[in-house]
Amino acid sequence: MISMVLGTASLTVRAHAVITHSSLDTEPVAAGQATVVHLFFNSDIEPLLSIVYLVSKGDKKQPLELRHGERPGELIVSLPPLAPGAYALQYKVFAADGHITEDVLKFSVTGGGH
Repeated sequence: MISMVLGTASLTVRAHAVITHSSLDTEPVAAGQATVVHLFFNSDIEPLLSIVYLVSKGDKKQPLELRHGERPGELIVSLPPLAPGAYALQYKVFAADGHITEDVLKFSVTGGGH
């Protein structure tokens, strides 16, 4: 009976991949400069089965290049040069444990350049 309870408990521990933090928390995106953004998840992510879109004014979506980072759960996203304003990263990621997570991470681009 105890082994059945423990076995069930271990199955319920798995959850969807959630962003724990990102480079956007500490490194603002400057206008007019290509930027690399690091997203850190609580689970390892399969980048070939995941997608990240840049969402800009008018709900325009642009797929972004992404790759696996050096640490488990780290995705690296390349942003093109952007004008000042409000943006979002809309992502759909496939975690190594088989769960799919979709969410949006909002950010602002600051500065006007030279």
